[in-house]
Amino acid sequence: MATEKSAAKTAKSARRRVIFICVGNSCRSQFAEAFARKHAPDVIDASSAGIAPFGRIVEPTVSVGSEFGLTFDGQSSKGFGPEDLAAADLIVNLTGIDSPGLFKTARPVVVWDVDDPFGEDLDVYRRIAAQIEAKILLLAAEFRAANVGSR
Repeated sequence: MATEKSAAKTAKSARRRVIFICVGNSCRSQFAEAFARKHAPDVIDASSAGIAPFGRIVEPTVSVGSEFGLTFDGQSSKGFGPEDLAAADLIVNLTGIDSPGLFKTARPVVVWDVDDPFGEDLDVYRRIAAQIEAKILLLAAEFRAANVGSR
């Protein structure tokens, strides 16, 4: 029984809390959260937010997401506060604003240069979704490699 608890604790601690932030939390960060949940639940505890939340996940995001096998169950367009940033192990900035003071946190911030598909046609959404999926797969591989090295 103790071995099972130790294994569960190790597995849980191997997950990094990552918050994906874009402008409206209706496209890019929603894709990132959903891809992380699909491809990397073993290493990423994903959430998302927006600096000016739109209030809903827009239909093209949902439509294109379904083409990629994504679901957005449990996800919603929302903002964030200092407590959300403090709880994260990593902040992924998808806003297009590369300002060191944007998030006012000591937490690590990485910038993903990904265009905003909002208001564009479905082909643009598909291109952006594919870019974000590739970045999630790379991030997950980095986390997995770090976990192997720490054993």
